Amino acid sequence: QVQLVESGGGLVQAGGSLSLSCVASGRTFARYGMGWFRQTPGKERDFVAAISWSGGSTYYADSVKGRFTISRDNAKNTVYLQMNSLKAEDTAVYYCAANGAGASTSDSRYYNYWGQGTQVTVSS
Repeated sequence: QVQLVESGGGLVQAGGSLSLSCVASGRTFARYGMGWFRQTPGKERDFVAAISWSGGSTYYADSVKGRFTISRDNAKNTVYLQMNSLKAEDTAVYYCAANGAGASTSDSRYYNYWGQGTQVTVSS
């Protein structure tokens, strides 16, 4: 069982930056691939970024490539999402998720555990 708690969301102007964190409970964090997804009202949850269990592989949605960076610290049971050059269309609730395959996958079906989400609002 893994519990995930996101933090770091907030309000920022377009062009600004935010850093999200996701802390996982349990001793097996290092076995899990981790991902960030986002959702706006009335829309499906979209993939943002993912990182493999070792951190050696990362994968990004085209819409955030070059602006967002995912990283992890297995000693701290934490995964991060650094978001730069934010745009109004990045506004969403951001969710952290863990997959038992240990992979950097964009497929939400592989993710077994999800956090409660943190709101990111980018004003234009």
